[in-house]
Amino acid sequence: MASREWYELDELGKRVLNSRPSARRQIVLTDVFCQLTEQIGHLAAMSVAVTTLSFGIRVPDVVWMPSEKWEGFDRDDPVPFVPDLCVEVLLDRDRPLDIDRRVRAYLEGGASEVIVVGRRGEVEFWGPLGQRHASMLGIALPPGCMGFEGRGVPAAERVRSPSC
Repeated sequence: MASREWYELDELGKRVLNSRPSARRQIVLTDVFCQLTEQIGHLAAMSVAVTTLSFGIRVPDVVWMPSEKWEGFDRDDPVPFVPDLCVEVLLDRDRPLDIDRRVRAYLEGGASEVIVVGRRGEVEFWGPLGQRHASMLGIALPPGCMGFEGRGVPAAERVRSPSC
């Protein structure tokens, strides 16, 4: 059986243990990835290591950036900067308490937006000036489009939207 442990590096270069995502979380990550590629383009990726200035090398669940930013670095290594958009899904995360630090590190590192998907499908949008009511990139992530039907989502929202 393969190890269930993944690592990130903190700001001192020490390994930080992270468990691999459960099947349910992987489904949500895939749904978020598909929604992003449909809404803002196919240049999104899942579980890509990125270099932050204040929090070491971290692995956001989904990232997106324009095509020109994907050029000029070895894609087998961690991205040497923070992409324009980083998404974190808190479902079954070992460290939901470090999410504030992650959001801050991504924004300080150059992300224009960070999206946090909560344990029940609630979505938060963060920009350099703090939390926002909506995505500055025009992204919509309804809970029914992320595999949260029937899991703490009100009955009226449990049916998948035709746009999902």
